[in-house]
Amino acid sequence: MADQLEAKAIAFPHELGLVVDALEAARADWRESHARHTEHGSKFPSRIALRRIVRELAATLFPLRSNLPEVTAGNENVWVERTLESVLSQLAAQIGLELRISHPGIEPAAEGFEAERIIGAFAAALPNLRRLLDADVDASYENDPAARSVDEVLISYPSLTAIIHYRVAHLLYLLGAPLVARIITEIAHSETGIDIHPGAEIGRSFFIDHGTGIVIGETARIGDRVRLFQGVTLGGEPNAPGTAHSDDALRGRRHPTIEDDVVIFAGAVILGPVTIGARSRIGGNIWLRGDVPPDSLVELSPPSIRRIETAVA
Repeated sequence: MADQLEAKAIAFPHELGLVVDALEAARADWRESHARHTEHGSKFPSRIALRRIVRELAATLFPLRSNLPEVTAGNENVWVERTLESVLSQLAAQIGLELRISHPGIEPAAEGFEAERIIGAFAAALPNLRRLLDADVDASYENDPAARSVDEVLISYPSLTAIIHYRVAHLLYLLGAPLVARIITEIAHSETGIDIHPGAEIGRSFFIDHGTGIVIGETARIGDRVRLFQGVTLGGEPNAPGTAHSDDALRGRRHPTIEDDVVIFAGAVILGPVTIGARSRIGGNIWLRGDVPPDSLVELSPPSIRRIETAVA
C-alpha cells in the first residue's frame, strides 16, 4: 500500500493530464512485458450480456417457473421457441468475439461457421441438460429436510443457480468456447460464493448443501449422487505438473476425483489428483492429499472435553 502513495499529489483537476500520461506509460510497460496477451478492449465477450443470456436460457429450460407473466401453459412452446431464437443468436455473437481472440485473423465466414457449429450442438444438447438439472433438483429436495418442494429448491437455492450456470458453461467449454464458459461460471461465483470451473466433470444428481465457499477445480471429476457441504475445496496440488503457464506445460490432471455416492462435509480440503472412493464419508475440516478407499470414513478425532473447575470464594 505504501508504494501506491509515493507519487507526489497533483493539483486536481488542472494536472490530471499528468495522470493520464502516466497511465499510458503503465499500459505500455504491461503490453511490452506481456506481448503474448494482447488486450482486446471492447471486443471481449461481455459479462453483462452473458448474465442476461444465462438468465433467459434458464427461463427457457424452466418456463413456468420463470415468474414471467406472459408465459402460460398454453403458450409455453411458442414462448420457448421465440426466446431461444433470440438468446441463442446473442450467445453466438459472444462466442464470435471469443473466436476472434483465440484465432487472430480468423475470416468472418470461418468465424460465423464455427459459432453456428457450437450453437447448433449446444441447442441440441438442451433437452438432456434439462434432464440433468431435473436430477439435480430432485437430489436437493431429497437430501435437504428443510426443502418443502422442488419448486422451492429451484427458485430459491443459490446452489441450483450455481449448478445451472455450471452445466450451461460445461457444455460450451466442451464445444470450444472456454472463455465464454469461464465468464458464465464466474458470474455464478460472484452471485453465490460457489466457484465451479467449467472444465470440471460432474455427474448426475449433484447436491450442494448451503454452498458458500465451495471451490471445484478445472480437472476435478465428480461421480453420481455426490453431496458437498459449504466450504469444501477440491483444489489443485500446487506442485503438480501443469500448474505453470508455459507453452510446454503438461496440462494433466491436477484436482481430485470423487467417486459415486461420496459425502464431503463442511470445510474439508482435498488437494491434488487423488481419488476418494465410492460411498466414502469425509468429515468436516479435514485436509486430504492422499487416496481414500471405497466405503471409508475419514474424520478428525473427537475433541477432548473436560470440566472446568471454578474456585468458590
